[in-house]
Amino acid sequence: MKVFVSSDMEGTAGIVDWEQVRPGSSAYPASVELLLAEVNAAIEGAVRAGATEVLVNDSHGRMANLPPARLAGRARYLSGRYKPLYMMQGLDASFAAVMFVSYHGSMSARASTLSHTYYPAAFAEVALNGAVVGEAGINCLVAQAHGVPVVLVTGDDTTAAEIRSVSPGTRAAVVKHSLTRFAAESLHPADACELIRTEAHAAISELGGARPPAVELPATLTVGFHTSDYAELAARVAGVTRTGDLTAEITDPDPGRLYTTFVTVVLLCRGLVD
Repeated sequence: MKVFVSSDMEGTAGIVDWEQVRPGSSAYPASVELLLAEVNAAIEGAVRAGATEVLVNDSHGRMANLPPARLAGRARYLSGRYKPLYMMQGLDASFAAVMFVSYHGSMSARASTLSHTYYPAAFAEVALNGAVVGEAGINCLVAQAHGVPVVLVTGDDTTAAEIRSVSPGTRAAVVKHSLTRFAAESLHPADACELIRTEAHAAISELGGARPPAVELPATLTVGFHTSDYAELAARVAGVTRTGDLTAEITDPDPGRLYTTFVTVVLLCRGLVD
């Protein structure tokens, strides 16, 4: 049984500031340790429930944050800053389950620690079929394309609430409660890991009743940008329609293609000089 883990960083218990998640800062090494412990807890719970193979896609920043030799369960490690499928690279129909570890809320959500949606300089809001979604909800499109259930998300309470509009059956390990974008009350790291381990075990143990996300198709991603430059750039991508000075839409009957079109917009926007 193969399990796919996509790991971010901002949703880790105890992390509340950008300096904690930026390589090179004095706070970053401690954050890596916190994240590694939570990723390993998810792996351990999955393995105890019967997972035989785990792939971890390091999906934060330049996507090379975790020490590969210290991953639990002899997990394979997918890292590197350019991946065509970004946070979901490596997932295919051979996997039995998807887990999102240390995820965060969307840019336009209510209080969520270090909230953003893919690229905070460009994206003010993204909605899927009218419901505001963050990275977890958008990434569910790839899981749906391959028919794989998203069985667990870990992070704050806002992140747990947001994914339910896309994948209502996803279990959540809420390791912190956000007060503002830069403050949260977190579980002790040991308690956070125990919660994740328990929920991962339960998610895999109950896999027989899990279903892939079921976004109504054709689906539409409505994207709000911070400036018109980004909206103009996005409209150059095939399949993207500009709908206003700061908005664009992508509609597609294929959830996988919808996701790749959106990621193309993300990559283009990252190259725009502010």
